[in-house]
Amino acid sequence: MPVIPKTPDEIAKMRVAGRLAAEVLDYVAPFVRPGVTTGRLNDLCHAYMREVQQTVPAPLNYAPPGYKPYPKSICTSVNHQVCHGIPGDRVLKPGDILNIDVTVIKDGFHGDTSRMYYVGEPSIQARRLSEVTFECMWHGIAQVRPGAQLGDLGAAIQAHAEKHGYSVVREFCGHGIGRRFHEDPQVLHYGKPGTGIRLEAGMTFTVEPMINAGKPGIRELADGWTIVTKDHSLSAQWEHTVLVTSTGHEVLTSSAGAPPPPVQ
Repeated sequence: MPVIPKTPDEIAKMRVAGRLAAEVLDYVAPFVRPGVTTGRLNDLCHAYMREVQQTVPAPLNYAPPGYKPYPKSICTSVNHQVCHGIPGDRVLKPGDILNIDVTVIKDGFHGDTSRMYYVGEPSIQARRLSEVTFECMWHGIAQVRPGAQLGDLGAAIQAHAEKHGYSVVREFCGHGIGRRFHEDPQVLHYGKPGTGIRLEAGMTFTVEPMINAGKPGIRELADGWTIVTKDHSLSAQWEHTVLVTSTGHEVLTSSAGAPPPPVQ
């Protein structure tokens, strides 16, 4: 399907939704510590979204074709969990690494972002994986400008990950976003420069690489949602929602607590 650029009014609403999604991650950060359950983090985020922001948590009861409804308001993926981890009774331990993925709906538009968190002090290897994955996301974002092609993003991400001995998850990708949670285009985190659709001002999509410390293979758990690495190696993910502007790009999921771009 053709990718239809957003209007100025739609972009303004996307900016609000993106900022609010990022502010959920700011809010929950102090609660990420040893002894807390992922279910407690979900409850805190849900209350903040509904009662403080008056936003709708998009994941709650989200049911794409072939899936049963997702039962929680955020995704919490720990250690070797790649994505879509369901919050529950799991107690976070010192040294765990955690991805929290938040999508809010405000005035009919979606804002989607995720960050990595350290539970206590992570291992050197875990910290490095998270840092390199963060850099991968920004290497992809740096390619976003009118006239660039989606393959340019994927190639930049893949090259940086593989330079550090890591692998890129192939089965999940970024996506267009707006009035719908998932729109065209699909934004692959691997590929070749000069391939894929050409970017135009007004397009909005996520850049959300999932990078494994080991091999890229994944599998789905029996809950029908949680994805883990096949080899039990650690996995990390960072995500921003991005707008293609007339001169380059704008990150829509920025907030006071969002880590600044790395020096490249």
